[in-house]
Amino acid sequence: MPYSELMIRPMRDELTRIGVEELRTPAQVDETLGNSEGTVMVVVNSICGCAAGKARPGIARALQHSVKPDKVATVFAGADIEATEKARSYFTGYEPSSPSIALLKDGKLVYMLERRQIEGKDASQVASELTHAFDQHCSKAEATAN
Repeated sequence: MPYSELMIRPMRDELTRIGVEELRTPAQVDETLGNSEGTVMVVVNSICGCAAGKARPGIARALQHSVKPDKVATVFAGADIEATEKARSYFTGYEPSSPSIALLKDGKLVYMLERRQIEGKDASQVASELTHAFDQHCSKAEATAN
């Protein structure tokens, strides 16, 4: 059974208030990821403590970087179950993990930060991992235009 919306709303809001787009249905996931040009970061949000203390604050810091993805979206594991499964279908070669953060370029997975890699870090280390991936995979020219 999915988590209560009342319980997870603050966890959703932590990302949406910084401009992350929620994908709540498989169709929204396909629309965003299947037809994407450029870079899209997809956050598999979670109710767990490492999402609260490490992943979400790290994402917020990373998105202040001068180079960032063209689009940032999120699905919520344990709530938007079908959307989460659909998003994970784009993460070929990786087991389901939440929280996790994927970076796709022109619809292809180019970077993945799994829960096991998030758990041992603090928020600033997560931000550093992400900004390094942004520098590697996101266009600096696009970033300066935003």
